[in-house]
Amino acid sequence: MRGRSAVAAGLGLALALFLSSCGPLSSSGAGRPAARHRASSLPAARPVPAGHSSRTAHDFNGDGHPDLVVDSLLAPAKGHDDDPGIGIVYGSAHGLAPATRELLTPARNAARTGSAVPASFEAETVCDLDQDGFSDLVVTTDPPYDGIGRPPVPVQLLFGSPRGLGAGRAVRLRIPDRARFGNEWPDQPVCGDFDGDGAEDLAVTASGPRISYLRGPFTRTGAPKAAGAPINVPGTALATAAPLSSAVDLDHDGADDLLVRTAAPGHRARSRLALGGPRGPVRAGPAAYPPGYATVFGHFSAGGRGPTPATAGTDGLLSVAGRPGPLRTGTGGTPTLAAAEVTGDGYTDLVTGGTRPALLVGSADGLSTTVRRLTVPRLPGPGRPLSTVLALTDFDGDGHADLVLLTRRGHTHDRVTVHPGGPSGLTSKPDVSFTTADFTAP
Repeated sequence: MRGRSAVAAGLGLALALFLSSCGPLSSSGAGRPAARHRASSLPAARPVPAGHSSRTAHDFNGDGHPDLVVDSLLAPAKGHDDDPGIGIVYGSAHGLAPATRELLTPARNAARTGSAVPASFEAETVCDLDQDGFSDLVVTTDPPYDGIGRPPVPVQLLFGSPRGLGAGRAVRLRIPDRARFGNEWPDQPVCGDFDGDGAEDLAVTASGPRISYLRGPFTRTGAPKAAGAPINVPGTALATAAPLSSAVDLDHDGADDLLVRTAAPGHRARSRLALGGPRGPVRAGPAAYPPGYATVFGHFSAGGRGPTPATAGTDGLLSVAGRPGPLRTGTGGTPTLAAAEVTGDGYTDLVTGGTRPALLVGSADGLSTTVRRLTVPRLPGPGRPLSTVLALTDFDGDGHADLVLLTRRGHTHDRVTVHPGGPSGLTSKPDVSFTTADFTAP
């Protein structure tokens, strides 16, 4: 829940950058009509294969294969206004295996506040918080609040295990009083090793341009190793540079850097880095990035320079290396971005989501100005549906990043498609296709 305060609790990640689940794809069910009843088109769900721990990112069961988080599910037939939950598709040696899936719901998996179960359960970021070799999922909820005094912390942690995420119940994140400021809800959690000690930390918003900086590793009760007074950052909102990802070390000093925005994810805003170091992300980066909805980093410039930013603005304009709007992608709607090596040639490629999602291939000369339009599924209804990038990750281990798109029209029709990457780019025909209603169908 973005931008909540003690006076009003309002919804505002992007994941931004990635960012998280907000805007038209928010999983909040307020005012949402229920989806048409139908049986799942996927095979019956199989048990999660047990792993032994790994260093693979987004690997909840520790088997060495990345897994997929699918938030903002379609409501089940005759569903209530409560959040239908978070879907998890587990990976395998051959890529994502939709039959190996789980549905995480507030009733089964959220921590209670007193006797109350949260109505909302939104995925925010993924990292290994307790250093056990199993990735953990950080979620936000909406615990009840009486409007008096400091509100409770709505961030919860779901720890990975050999049986994945569904076997356990979340714990509430513990933020010591000395690390909090003001009466706003702590929100927009971002993982990263911000002090360079090898353990994943968490940053969450405090009131104003401040964050609560929580040093890892974390205990299974949700407590950080240490936390000091809130620190100032150059903005009021936090974001990630890929969907549900951790922060990254952009200046190569051994500590991850935090992307900070001047407005909540899902809104157009300038962004800037809070540079990590031994004391955490306390130094403002040297440059502000152009206004936009999402910013990612990669080797987008010619000449072998280090990571440079790409920011998605309005009207399909893409700003690269801080130069406003040099590329026009023709993508409408609220854009999402992801960057990775799709073609495997050593240069970063870029995918932009929206009403006309596209691939821009990287090269020694920088990011191509040739827009490769991506195929999206047809959905009932008028106009173009909106496609959101869920992941751009090498799921099948062939050295090429694979794209996962969520294409949605309204609150009743959607489709998740997986497009494998290869030397020539992304396949037009998906290897895997399903609707998010498959998670909640009987």
